Amino acid sequence: MLYTHAVAGSPEAARFLSPENTAEAPRIAASIIQKNLQTYPGFGGFLPWVSADTQDMTPRSDWVNRVPGLDNGELVWAVYGFIQALENTGRKNYQELAQKWQVWMDYTKTTAAKSANPLSVDQIFYKGSGRVCTVIDIKDQSLPVNHPDQSYLCETKDLLDDPFEGEIFTFWLQFFGGLSKADKQAPWEVKKSQLVSVDYEMGEFGPITVQKGFWFSSHKTWKVLQMPYYDIDLVRRVFANAERVRTCNSVATKLPGMFASINNITDPSTGDVTGYISNAGIPSISNQTVQELDVITPYSVFPTILVNKSVGLAWWRNMVVAKKMQNIYGSIESTRVDGTGVSALLTWDSKVTTVVAILGGVTDFVRQKMKADNVYDEFVDIIEAEYSRVFTDLKGEDVDFCLPQETVPDVGLVDFTLCK
Repeated sequence: MLYTHAVAGSPEAARFLSPENTAEAPRIAASIIQKNLQTYPGFGGFLPWVSADTQDMTPRSDWVNRVPGLDNGELVWAVYGFIQALENTGRKNYQELAQKWQVWMDYTKTTAAKSANPLSVDQIFYKGSGRVCTVIDIKDQSLPVNHPDQSYLCETKDLLDDPFEGEIFTFWLQFFGGLSKADKQAPWEVKKSQLVSVDYEMGEFGPITVQKGFWFSSHKTWKVLQMPYYDIDLVRRVFANAERVRTCNSVATKLPGMFASINNITDPSTGDVTGYISNAGIPSISNQTVQELDVITPYSVFPTILVNKSVGLAWWRNMVVAKKMQNIYGSIESTRVDGTGVSALLTWDSKVTTVVAILGGVTDFVRQKMKADNVYDEFVDIIEAEYSRVFTDLKGEDVDFCLPQETVPDVGLVDFTLCK
């Protein structure tokens, strides 16, 4: 998504990608994306989690013969927008690069789901009756998709049926998976009960109507970075309410920041990160109420930035001015709310999501290509119908977004020595 803005000529993206020579940013982005996403044939063009310490794209040891649905949904729509940005430049070499990526993307359309064409390859993620697998077990990643000895099984009974970030993979199947009319409708029937309206109330704040979360982690709002959900006014209003709640909940609970799924703090004696915290958000408006609420992260502000940039950046600053929360590469992953430790780590999630949000996401590029592919109106119709079915009375739209009132305490952590 960052590279999309860079090749499109965004000066802000250029400052992030190539601060010492911003004019080189489009070329740098294009050169990075020249790398072929070729892995083992059994993945059907999709990607597992891969190791980042080698030149070759190799599955991590815990992702051999496995491939996730949600993350690949984020991947395909990111590439989708990037192709449009390349085409928009009018430059021959960029358009040729776009064509190469289009070939890869078109291949994933043939392998993601069972096609209406009986001669197509077997499906990977879609198993019929509206069932989309979260993670697939592959019999042998070295075998082609249509090899007679190849097979794909759902790793667990859990389905990718959420109305959060996983939903964008549903749309990939909807538009490009070659599904029958009945199979296009089926996933929406399966996931219908997951879209729920709930009112937040705490202290002086509320009632404010929001979409009920899984954990209400900021990470779960990823879909609005990539697809033009905010073109539907009701969705934009529901998600604006979510950020009223996210900011005001931290004021009500006297917190100096906000929550998102994130790496836990570093053990100073070993230098190792002490695990990953998925269950971080707002329990009172979530399906999962058992949560870890002692670690906050700067990237929790990215959905706030999308609806109110100044408020979002105020919360971001409030977290990164804490002790040891900056280094020569910018912000750090996370900090404990009591200031006793930080996660001395740099990840894409905790840094680039914020940058992409400041740039407005990639919805403009995705929208343009969706219209060219004649799928935009169908997207609007589906989402408008789904949200209007559930959100009939939005409360709290007059509530102001909240600004931080607390700070991370200084308990003696020492800033990184090279921090500028």
